[in-house]
Amino acid sequence: MTPTRFVTDASLALVARRLRQLGYDVELHRGARLEELLEAAARDGRTVLTRSARKPKRWSAVATVRVEDADPAATVRSVAGQAEPSGAPLSRCSHCNHPLRVRSAFEAHGEVPGRVARRGGPLWSCTGCGQWFWLGSHTDGLRAWFEGALGRAIAWPEVPPREEGRKTHPDR
Repeated sequence: MTPTRFVTDASLALVARRLRQLGYDVELHRGARLEELLEAAARDGRTVLTRSARKPKRWSAVATVRVEDADPAATVRSVAGQAEPSGAPLSRCSHCNHPLRVRSAFEAHGEVPGRVARRGGPLWSCTGCGQWFWLGSHTDGLRAWFEGALGRAIAWPEVPPREEGRKTHPDR
């Protein structure tokens, strides 16, 4: 199955962010009218995610997925059941949709908290906005949300196990 690339508006911003975290390519056009989304989809070869039941005849050839359920988990489950992601989970920036790049702790010096760089886990930075990402305590909740939404386990990057006796803070 070919990966599906999407475009949507601010009414589905949470869904767009969650799909990006799963590896889907989802452009978000805040404040766009339906016609503007359809035009962007036609121009860029994307599928429109929309809450609108309306579709002008002029845009009948543009693929659309109508989102009827207000529950983001149900929408993510529906999209994931119908479309292939562009990449692995946590491979796209949840803020701006650009691909993430794996980075070393050395490269992250001064960009992330020192405890994060010292931990030695995977680090990513966005190729678009420069935002840094790492696996922290929040990712357990995020993974649980996805597994609950999708009804299955997902491939997720793992945090390397801590070394025995390793200090987490230089003063302790």
